[in-house]
Amino acid sequence: MWSLKAWQGRFLPHPATAEERLRAYAGWCNAVEGNTTFYATPARATVATWAQQTDPDFRFVAKLPKLITHERRLIGADAELRAFLDAVEPLGPRNHAVWLQLPSSFGPSDVPVLAAFLRGLPAGHRYAVEVRHRAFFDEQRSARLLEDVLTAANAEWVPFDTRVLFRSPPTSDAERETWTRKPRMPYRSRALTDQPIIRYLGRDDTAATVEGWQPWVETVTGWLREGRSPTVFIHTPDNADVPELCRRFHDEVRARVPELRPLPEPEPVEPLTLF
Repeated sequence: MWSLKAWQGRFLPHPATAEERLRAYAGWCNAVEGNTTFYATPARATVATWAQQTDPDFRFVAKLPKLITHERRLIGADAELRAFLDAVEPLGPRNHAVWLQLPSSFGPSDVPVLAAFLRGLPAGHRYAVEVRHRAFFDEQRSARLLEDVLTAANAEWVPFDTRVLFRSPPTSDAERETWTRKPRMPYRSRALTDQPIIRYLGRDDTAATVEGWQPWVETVTGWLREGRSPTVFIHTPDNADVPELCRRFHDEVRARVPELRPLPEPEPVEPLTLF
């Protein structure tokens, strides 16, 4: 996501083409989640334009289509997988990880299916898996089973931290809607690879969001000192302030790890006017 309407005229130029919006977003943040790829595999030519608008070290974490992960449940989707990997190939080094977000019904009994799927994936990509079945978090045996499969494939386990959202009742329409759509996921901060990925969901209230991400500031600081290269995605229910929040999180980590490279400087954006 790089073209939220609420960002236009504030973080992004307005009016602007899709290419201009991505280029402007890349001045605020150096990574993006590829959520739209969950609904359809993009055209290879479209992906090539994404590469042209971003630096080689920009990170795309593109989600596998739901046809593969949710409808086929990782079985019998070889053609669709090949089509997806071919489509994202123009990203080159920007293709940071291929993201498998599995449904909440995908539980410990399905791990052999995941293991077989991961073994069949081409070695030229990195892979990251997000699970939502509570047994993987509540049962040590199930967690170890999944970790062993992921470690064997050099794949990362992506945590989705929603604790702050569900800590108290919603206070806005956006929070109420998010309550109905997002899972109640526990905290997990164990990295399996040298490139961990975090997904954090806060509140529309900035203070609550910042307070809730403090454990991640410490975790990310520790990972960096260990030589890992983490990627952190910050969300809120309305996402209106997310580019600024991402930079604030980065600043908090960089205050602890001064050698961390700064984010790019965004281009100034003219405010929206009536005329």
